[in-house]
Amino acid sequence: MRVLLTVILLFSSFTFITSCTTKDQISKIIEDELKDEILKSAEINLSERPVTVTAFSSERSAGGIHDFYSEGDYWWPDTINPEGPYIQRDGQTNPDNFVAHRHAMIRFSTLVGNLTSAYLLTKDSKYIDAALVHIRAWFIDDETKMNPNLLYAQAIKGITTGRGIGIIDTIHLIEVVQSLIQMEKLGLLPEEYIKGTKRWISEYLTWLTTHPNGIKEMNAQNNHGTCWVMQAAIFAKYTDNKEVLEFCSNRYKTVLLPDQMETDGSFPRELRRTKPYGYSLFNLDAMATICRILSTEEDNLWTYTTQDGKNIQKGFDFLLPFVTDKSSWEYQSDVMYWDEWPVAQPFLFFGAIGLKNETYIEIWKTLEHFPVNDEVIRNMPIRNPLIWL
Repeated sequence: MRVLLTVILLFSSFTFITSCTTKDQISKIIEDELKDEILKSAEINLSERPVTVTAFSSERSAGGIHDFYSEGDYWWPDTINPEGPYIQRDGQTNPDNFVAHRHAMIRFSTLVGNLTSAYLLTKDSKYIDAALVHIRAWFIDDETKMNPNLLYAQAIKGITTGRGIGIIDTIHLIEVVQSLIQMEKLGLLPEEYIKGTKRWISEYLTWLTTHPNGIKEMNAQNNHGTCWVMQAAIFAKYTDNKEVLEFCSNRYKTVLLPDQMETDGSFPRELRRTKPYGYSLFNLDAMATICRILSTEEDNLWTYTTQDGKNIQKGFDFLLPFVTDKSSWEYQSDVMYWDEWPVAQPFLFFGAIGLKNETYIEIWKTLEHFPVNDEVIRNMPIRNPLIWL
């Protein structure tokens, strides 16, 4: 497999594709690769009932039944002072922390994204009807909906009831909102759902852009800042918030690229972490998703280049050799989950379209499309390519 991938990459580096695969051709490739598994899962999804934040609670949460709650992944009990504040072990996930709300949100995202994909493949409205049940439970029904804020995300026992850094947990709403965009465009979203979901998303976007936790996350200098822009962009797109859309585009061009990327296309702040490989993949996935969400004919982020030559293509050029042959990785191995990466990273299929290079989709085809590891899924919010095409 590594030999095949390396040959593909080397070939492309010498003969850049002049007659690039079209968007329709890429869509057909992705459909052929994923169709059977999508429809198989969708049949199971049809009978699954909604599970929202109201289904689980933690005595350590300072919030109420409708408040999303999670705990910092890398924080552990102090062996010297077991009843005292938790201490940090960067990159090492504590399996005893409360993650039920995060898992429920990932499940929500997975179900809605897969059911929407199944509709796009079959045009059978039963899949949309099933997805709407989950959307109603999370965003509209008073008894089960989540409050539109993340005040209590990534709390740390004995230190804080919630942090701005916890906003990264809602990256798993991105494909829910992309599904809503598709449904509305196709005339499949009832007016009640349009009003209810846009009200919830607008309120959450306002919180993200005005609350101190949201502003702090926006100003994060690593993948957290990237993921803030990624989220704000898709939420603004759905709610037609042109001010935030413009802000996100400018932030990508004036903050994310200049401050996070080195001139060789690497992300130095991610490389300094204890999981440099996984975080580098994650950050490139997020930047490529931003390019996909925000690019227009007038403002094409795929081709935007800073004065010192930084652009999204540089990110691809730096990381792709380590995707095709991970044994060539020149930095330290990730402290956890080293063997689980890479999978069919979304930057590959987004880049195939945005950068017009069919090599990326050929590499994507060879990788795992349906990972089951919790950590991989948590750091891969874009799991349903068809809803983006």
